[in-house]
Amino acid sequence: MKKAILWDNDGVLVDTEHLYYQATREVLAPAGVDLTEDLYRELLLVQAKGAWHLAAEQGVSGDEIATLKQARNARYAELLETEPILLPESYETLRALHGRFRMGIVTSSRRDHFEIIHRRTGMLDLVEFTVASGDYTRSKPDPEPYMVALERLGLPAADCVVVEDSLRGLTAARAAGIDCYVVPTPLTRDSDFTGAVKVLSRVPEIIGELTA
Repeated sequence: MKKAILWDNDGVLVDTEHLYYQATREVLAPAGVDLTEDLYRELLLVQAKGAWHLAAEQGVSGDEIATLKQARNARYAELLETEPILLPESYETLRALHGRFRMGIVTSSRRDHFEIIHRRTGMLDLVEFTVASGDYTRSKPDPEPYMVALERLGLPAADCVVVEDSLRGLTAARAAGIDCYVVPTPLTRDSDFTGAVKVLSRVPEIIGELTA
């Protein structure tokens, strides 16, 4: 019997991944970079290396890239404030599991973006803790974010389960020794999720998986 669930945030609990892609694509376009969905998927959701090197290849300087990053972060924050992001099924799933499992959110998001997201979701009332960028040195696919979460729980990896949507997240969870279920999004559904306990079609399916 598992005792704790560690949730990825973007793509699993909230519908935000496409907004991050939109913001990054918009900012890179004037720099001569056509960031297609396939490129975004490979560079950010699989390799986790970002896309700024594509701008550098177009002759954009380091200082200009720093300015582009700031513009992307500002644009993403604007989209988070204005676009619908709540996934009602995910909220109801958290509510159904609240009190039955210890739960935390483990995300690669910046803390400021994460806080904007959850001003209007109500989900933070249903979890014990959150781990976001700044709480660790190396992001997913490195296992460090999940190792930090295990330390906060005070539980062994065998007592926990992760719910992710990307190969990057699956790789991080497995490297931390934690069983991982994957719920793909349109941006990640073509990835190879070998090693996942199971690939689910919807987040609520995790209830049956863990309580049967």
